[in-house]
Amino acid sequence: MRREHHPFWVQELLGRVSQRWAEHFLLPQFDSVGKEPRFQGAKYIHVQGPNIRAGDHFHAFGTRQSRLSLAVNPYDGGDGEIVIGNYCVLSAGVRIRSALSVRIGDNCMLAESCFVTDADWHDVYHRIYPGKRAAVSIGNNVWLADSVTVCKGVTIGDNCVIGAASVVTRDIPANSIAAGNPAKVIGEIDPTQPSSRREHLFQGRPYDEFKGEYDRERLRGNTLAGWIRALVMPDRDS
Repeated sequence: MRREHHPFWVQELLGRVSQRWAEHFLLPQFDSVGKEPRFQGAKYIHVQGPNIRAGDHFHAFGTRQSRLSLAVNPYDGGDGEIVIGNYCVLSAGVRIRSALSVRIGDNCMLAESCFVTDADWHDVYHRIYPGKRAAVSIGNNVWLADSVTVCKGVTIGDNCVIGAASVVTRDIPANSIAAGNPAKVIGEIDPTQPSSRREHLFQGRPYDEFKGEYDRERLRGNTLAGWIRALVMPDRDS
């Protein structure tokens, strides 16, 4: 559809249902989750394995077309872990796989279809699970754009931006803009410049109040009858 037609109360209802689903089915699969997590499309979010932890204000999104997946697959006595900091958001289609350790700092944003892994899972000659392993560390305030792949053994420094569809095979220093396959530094970020981070969304008034005001304005004027009409008889205004 060209725009969203459902009324605000439907948005609120769907959000509450998704949150209840997450509380019942998803949260027990984490070792720990900080305060006020939010899950949208919770039934399309998959959590598997031990040692998966997330900090405060963790936001995760899944859709029918793009499921979000966090999986720890320890092998041969290894522990495996996925540790996600405070104020992080994982978009639909994100996949994180660990046979050793994947650590993500605070205020990180992973756009749709990013893939982060600390193992090859199969080698070129020895195609036996899980292949070579090396821990992954992603610093604070890192933005991975759409469809970024972060490979085993990589450290990404604080405050970095990784361009869409990049494949990160080597370390990226802090305050860098990197892109390409393999990803290379193409620019720098001045850490002294004024900037915002995800944590600023949660300072001052409650996040749910801010989000509710945004959605109410975005869906202003939508009615149940108009939504049904757009579903069954779509036109160029739909």
